[in-house]
Amino acid sequence: MAAPEPSPAFEALLEHLKRVRGFDFTGYKRSSLVRRIDKRMRQLHLEDYTQYLDYLEVHPEEFAPLFDTILINVTSFFRDVDSWEKLAKEVIPEYVLNRRPADPIRVWSAGCASGEEAYTLAMIFAELLGPEEFRNRVKIYATDVDEQALSKARHAAYEDREVEEVPPLYRDRYFEPLENGTAAVRKDLRRQLIFGRHDLVQDAPISRIDLLACRNTLMYFNAETQARILARFHFALNDGGVMYLGRAETMLAQRGNFAPIDLKRRISVKLSRPELRDRLLVFAQTANEPGIPSEENLRARDAAFDASPIAQIVIDREGTLHLVNERARSMFSVGMGDVGRPLQDLEVSYRPVDLRSLIDQAYAERRPISLREIEWSPKAGEVRWLETIATPLFDGLGTSVGISVSFADVSAPKRLQQELEHTNQELETAYEELQSTNEELETTNEELQSTVEELETTNEELQSTNEELETMNEELQSTNEELQTINEELRTRSDELNDVNAFMESILGSFRGAVVVVDREYTILIWNGKAEDMWGLRRDEVDGRNFFSLDIGLPVHQLKRPMRLTLVGESDGEQVIVDATNRRGKAIQCLVSCMALMGREGRQGVIVTMEQVAESLRRPLVVQDGGDQES
Repeated sequence: MAAPEPSPAFEALLEHLKRVRGFDFTGYKRSSLVRRIDKRMRQLHLEDYTQYLDYLEVHPEEFAPLFDTILINVTSFFRDVDSWEKLAKEVIPEYVLNRRPADPIRVWSAGCASGEEAYTLAMIFAELLGPEEFRNRVKIYATDVDEQALSKARHAAYEDREVEEVPPLYRDRYFEPLENGTAAVRKDLRRQLIFGRHDLVQDAPISRIDLLACRNTLMYFNAETQARILARFHFALNDGGVMYLGRAETMLAQRGNFAPIDLKRRISVKLSRPELRDRLLVFAQTANEPGIPSEENLRARDAAFDASPIAQIVIDREGTLHLVNERARSMFSVGMGDVGRPLQDLEVSYRPVDLRSLIDQAYAERRPISLREIEWSPKAGEVRWLETIATPLFDGLGTSVGISVSFADVSAPKRLQQELEHTNQELETAYEELQSTNEELETTNEELQSTVEELETTNEELQSTNEELETMNEELQSTNEELQTINEELRTRSDELNDVNAFMESILGSFRGAVVVVDREYTILIWNGKAEDMWGLRRDEVDGRNFFSLDIGLPVHQLKRPMRLTLVGESDGEQVIVDATNRRGKAIQCLVSCMALMGREGRQGVIVTMEQVAESLRRPLVVQDGGDQES
């Protein structure tokens, strides 16, 4: 059953995406669009397109997952390997590389997704040309509408499973292993690629392309949009340029523009469109008309021929100049007195071009023969460029009666073309220098690199970037306000903590004796100043150490039992007197008190206080090894 027609609400949603985010999906196949947008709506539990449009207006962050759902990026290295082998072994050497060695080679990977096919093209050209010639001649433009996919392509880092499809020879030569199971394309190969955002439906095509790869992208568009895109591809390609499509795509409506090289693998070559002037017959015989033309008709015909803005001469079968119009007389200094003379006796027969060989070819092939962009320097004046067309003339019986030669002045278009080529070369040189500098700056952020690369493919990117920056600025302002609030809270809590620490220091300092606090593992948590003065160890020397590992004048092993009893709750407080030696080496008796350190979950440690016993209060004390018995 056929899919229902999209509702006006659906079309309004597409118009909103085009107006707000610059994505024009109106040329995509409606069935695919409806299916993917419905999938996203089901994930959000929305029932109709009007609700989803309202949701997009309230939640701008929804555009990213929506575009990820619509723009399905399915690609890989050397996908359809037999097609790539055909391209590398036969098509590229015959159609692309078969030119002068100094000519640049421009390649366009349209709909490149995350860049695998663009890098596949780069590896093939590098193998065919060698590293040095590849760097000097090849430039690959890779474009897509998906910014997230382009970001991955620019990083040129892929997981090992993604690189498995690359032949081992290419993998060893053009990839560098990274950490975490990834591999990166070598920088010398990466520099020849320019990635940028480009909408095939809205943006102007990249021009002067020798090889254009657009695989399995057109299949998502309707027939009308496909025809527009293919017409742009025809304009983008040089004469004889190669187009490489996916196996799911056909060009039935473009047979007049492209000729198949390999129909099964969707590889074709551009056909040049004949210009109107190639089909113009300047002079035609009317001998088959009944009757004899009147003198008035003959004068009108001669006047029309003489007034033609294109220089024309007519030569009969004997090689005699038969007719010459006013434009030809003024350009080549041919007078009416030269009519009837053999063409070979006139300067126009060999200047600006050898007409005799051109005429012989037209007679032999019985069709118009043209020579384009012939440079001609008149005796007085600047250089001109002419287009010469030799057209055989036939009578009503098909017998050749002569030949017409026309000279069209194409100087103005030629100069414009030269100026355009010069400007494009300057622009290309400037852009390549900018790209090279950008690649060498390892500290340049990705956003700047993206903007620089997209100067070649789109002028609308700047507006989109500005909108994103405004949104980012608002988010940063909100974040700064939240950080200020958090800083204020931290400052208040720091002040409170400082007050508590000062209060604790004051309490610990007010004790007459030394105070040590340990946790349940007997790790020292607190060591006050009196302890430092009594035992000679600073706080930073004992912090985090086990109490029983200290080597001080206090026999700590004798305190194991009272501290354990206090910790397990069998005693609310233990006191023992032990013989000790203070940090000055003086023998003292020390009264050690153990109290429980209480917490939310019960006893969390032991508070140990140590005071030197006055001389008058000393009493004998014997503690056995291990601290488990006392007398």
